[in-house]
Amino acid sequence: MLILASRSPIRKALLAGAGIGFEAKSADVNERAIEAAAARENASPAEIAQRLAEAKALAVGGAAVIGADQVLELDGTILHKPDDAEAARRRLDVLRGRTHLLHSGIAVAVDGVLVWSGVETSRLTMRAFPDAERDAYLLAEGDAALGSVGAYLYEGRGIRLFERVEGDYASILGLPLLPLLAALRRHVPDVLKGFT
Repeated sequence: MLILASRSPIRKALLAGAGIGFEAKSADVNERAIEAAAARENASPAEIAQRLAEAKALAVGGAAVIGADQVLELDGTILHKPDDAEAARRRLDVLRGRTHLLHSGIAVAVDGVLVWSGVETSRLTMRAFPDAERDAYLLAEGDAALGSVGAYLYEGRGIRLFERVEGDYASILGLPLLPLLAALRRHVPDVLKGFT
């Protein structure tokens, strides 16, 4: 059985939509400790996303495990999920009218051994929207906006905040499906029943 080391509803929906059977389990890892250790080694934000995904793939036991994580980078700085509505408002204020990078790390472990990992980077440019639009958006999303590092849900109303996006849709949502499917075909083809 394939295991997704994430309880993210979006990641689960993407994997299910690709017709892949799996079980979802949370990975118990200290993300901030991994990030701090990587930063001490001068790892880039993209490398940190990949290391987080690798740690999650290795943290969950199983025959085949997918780990995934995202890092939002703005001008070389990593931003984390907002803690409350006020932090979400400030996050959108910082991002609007600017371009940020979203690094989506992905990894596959087989029987506790990392067999593949990678990272996909997307460039997202927000419109310079007015405060009223920001406030209406956050009111409409409610606490759901706190589950995203950018305080936006790109897969829904959040798409309206952007003027330009360069990157794969699934990668932006947190699960780079095309490279993942290629890795599964190579390393655990049995999980891709039906057609490969």
